[in-house]
Amino acid sequence: MPKQNRVTPDGQIIATPARGTFMGNRGILHNDQQEIVKPFAHKAWIICQLSFKGRRRALMQAGNYTELFFLDEVTALAAGHRPCFECRRAAAEAFRNAWLAGNPQFGFGDSVKVGEMDVVLHAERLTEAHYVKNRKKRTYTAVMQTLPNGTFIWWQERPYLVWHDALLPWTPAGYEAPVSRNEGQVAVLTPPSTVAALAHGYVPLLHESADVKR
Repeated sequence: MPKQNRVTPDGQIIATPARGTFMGNRGILHNDQQEIVKPFAHKAWIICQLSFKGRRRALMQAGNYTELFFLDEVTALAAGHRPCFECRRAAAEAFRNAWLAGNPQFGFGDSVKVGEMDVVLHAERLTEAHYVKNRKKRTYTAVMQTLPNGTFIWWQERPYLVWHDALLPWTPAGYEAPVSRNEGQVAVLTPPSTVAALAHGYVPLLHESADVKR
């Protein structure tokens, strides 16, 4: 039976046999029975490589952080995570630079500490949602035409990835056939400061099922 350790674009942690391409964590979320008992334990929600320096971990061990998995990086970004500064240093620096460029309203100037970014992202993640029924993921409305590649929206009761002139329907195993982008106001899952980073040059990694749709 698969463990409950896979994260969806709307921030839920589900059980699925489908494999992810990135790992991450939010702290210790499980109990001694390896059951998820809380959505997060700290504000540093990170996106990690599946392998790093030959380290090996047994999943969901007592007293250790809960290993979470994502279909791809854009899924993790939508859920409110950001690249890890240890195992993904280059991506983390690129994300921070784009995040700074896209979010001058926070007054950080040309430098921001990772903890300061986490505070902003945390405020954008988990409050009672207005557009996603019975979920705790914060969403907000935006005009579709203003959203950059890599943004997730909630439409027709499921998550879709905005990619060029199409929307890619998300599933735990990969993306389904694209549909045309709709127009007007939409509910956005990806945190607004992350959307700004995408708009200012951060290029996220997508699952291979999206390759032919670029």
